[in-house]
Amino acid sequence: MKIKNNLILALDVMDEKEAIIICDKIKDYIDTIKIGYPLALAEGLEIIKTLKDQFNFKVICDFKVADIDATNSKICDETFKAGADAIICHGFVGSDSVQACLDMANKHKKELFLLTEMSHPGAEMFLQKNADDIAKMGVELGITNYVAPATRINRLKDIRNIVGENAFIISPGVGTQGGDAKETLKYSNAIIVGRSIYESENPKDACEKLIF
Repeated sequence: MKIKNNLILALDVMDEKEAIIICDKIKDYIDTIKIGYPLALAEGLEIIKTLKDQFNFKVICDFKVADIDATNSKICDETFKAGADAIICHGFVGSDSVQACLDMANKHKKELFLLTEMSHPGAEMFLQKNADDIAKMGVELGITNYVAPATRINRLKDIRNIVGENAFIISPGVGTQGGDAKETLKYSNAIIVGRSIYESENPKDACEKLIF
C-alpha cells in the first residue's frame, strides 16, 4: 500500500461532520486514514464510503479483529463490502483466525495488516511476550503488512528484523503517546498519528511538522 508522505491519520472522532471538517483540512497532506470502532460505531460502516467518495482516501479499518475464524471471516467480509481498503487483525488468536481474515482480504483483493504489538504501556503485560511469535506466524502465512509500535523503537526494530525488509509496517504511537516520527521511520514504512493532528488548533501545521 503506497501512502502519501508516509503519514496516516487515525481519525478517532465520533461525529461525521467533525470527521469531514478534519479531513478537508489535511487532504493535501494525507491520502490514507485509519478509522476504528469509535467512528464506525457512531456513524455506521457507511462512513467508509462517505470519506472515500468525498476525499478519495484509502481507508484502513482498525477493528483489531480477534475472534474465531468463522466470525473473523464475517467481520472482514462486511468491512470490505463497505469499501475498506484494508483491515487490521490481532495475531494472538492464532493462525486459523488470522488465516480467515487473510482469505477474505484475498477474496476482495484488499489488504490485511497483522497487529504484532500495540503502542500503549499495557501491551507490555501480555502482548509483547508473544509479539515476536505473532510476527513469525505472519511470515509463515505469507502476510506482508504489519502493525508495530512507534513507542518502543527497540521492539519495532525487532519486528522489522523478523518480517524482513520487504514487508510493509505501519506504526501507531507518534505524537501524544510519545513516539518520535523520524526514529520510527527508520524501521517503519508509515506512521499513524491521531490526536496530535485532529486535536490540533491547526491540523495542517501538525501534518507539515510530521513530514520529512
